[in-house]
Amino acid sequence: MSQLKKEITLFSGIGQLTITLLGTGLFMVPAIAAGIAGTMSFWSWVVLLIAICPVALTFAALGKRYPSAGGTAFFVRQAFNQRFEKSIAWLFLSVIPVGVPAAVTLAGSFLQPILPDNFNHILIAQIITVALLMIVNLSGAKVSGQIQSIIAICAFSLVAAFWWFGDVTFSDVQMPSFADNNWVLIGSALSVMFWCFVGIEAFAHMGEEFKSPERDFPIAIVLGCIIAGVTYWACSVVVIKFHAYGDAQFDAGSIPFLAELLFGKATVPLISAIGFATCFASINLYTQSLSRMLWAQARDYKPTSALARVSPKGVPSNATFAVGAVLLISCFIGEISQLNLESFLKLANGVFILIYFMAMLSACKLLTGPARILAAISLFVCLAVMVCLGWSMLYAIVLFTFLVFKTKSKTEPSIATT
Repeated sequence: MSQLKKEITLFSGIGQLTITLLGTGLFMVPAIAAGIAGTMSFWSWVVLLIAICPVALTFAALGKRYPSAGGTAFFVRQAFNQRFEKSIAWLFLSVIPVGVPAAVTLAGSFLQPILPDNFNHILIAQIITVALLMIVNLSGAKVSGQIQSIIAICAFSLVAAFWWFGDVTFSDVQMPSFADNNWVLIGSALSVMFWCFVGIEAFAHMGEEFKSPERDFPIAIVLGCIIAGVTYWACSVVVIKFHAYGDAQFDAGSIPFLAELLFGKATVPLISAIGFATCFASINLYTQSLSRMLWAQARDYKPTSALARVSPKGVPSNATFAVGAVLLISCFIGEISQLNLESFLKLANGVFILIYFMAMLSACKLLTGPARILAAISLFVCLAVMVCLGWSMLYAIVLFTFLVFKTKSKTEPSIATT
């Protein structure tokens, strides 16, 4: 049977997860969160980082014990049944129409200014982005990991330069005091900020391709989350210091604004290139994880199908092309519709937090000892984020309920035969 190659090292794994968590979020979420909660968003980052730690550790425990390209869907099957596994797999795919258009649009907005005049159109920039995704993904996990590690270093360097040239002082990082309504503001900001830590579930699909999954996979998840969380907080400090937030103009443009303000207009093309690369890296891992999920489902249920094949480089190429086709369709949908980043982020977050919830529920059944206690804490964290999301959870809950009732397990008899 075709198998994926084990090419991911600890360093490349940390780089892949870190830049995936930063990805599109670094260039819009700090400004959106500051617009919602102002300086109280400092506390939102602290709360989010503390809350995500048990979730990350639980994913690490699951990935260490059950390394599989199926990711959360595989965990759910081990804990429950094939009906829930298939439902989670399709739920993961359902993020494409609500999450991918925003991500690809943002990546294209950074690429567009540096394209020649004849190609200076947002849809062309998006098509080029998808084409590059196919090229990088088909090159294999090792090449993809190396590219993403380099992009991660560029993102860290950019935030460090903001601090240096922005003359950030101790007074700029002082935490604000609480008032009666502060928890409401913090919760509202968290409903958007959770986007910054969606990627752990996608990274779970890469566990099977680690050279030493039992040793390196948990370390990569924990360190990746910590590094990304600190970077987000550091970026928010600069955004708030220079008031690069407050209206829709800064939702996706706060970083270019800061770059022009601190470094001069001549550096804008370079910042656009870094912005594109960072967004690209985030979408790249999702392309990898989606293709591997399709491949894993085909391998388990239709092993003779084209989607179950891998290339000589150990890449599920047919599944990758299938995901690329869906991404192109998403580009056209995104161009036709008027995207509201905050609304789309909340809808996508609803899907991801439900996937996280099912992963944590599976962990409560599969893990033992302290790991099970950690999973129970993580389950409570997921419920708290669901409350913060409010109505945005309806999309995920309704869709998942529909999938559960419409999906048939392989071992269950069909209605026609009963």
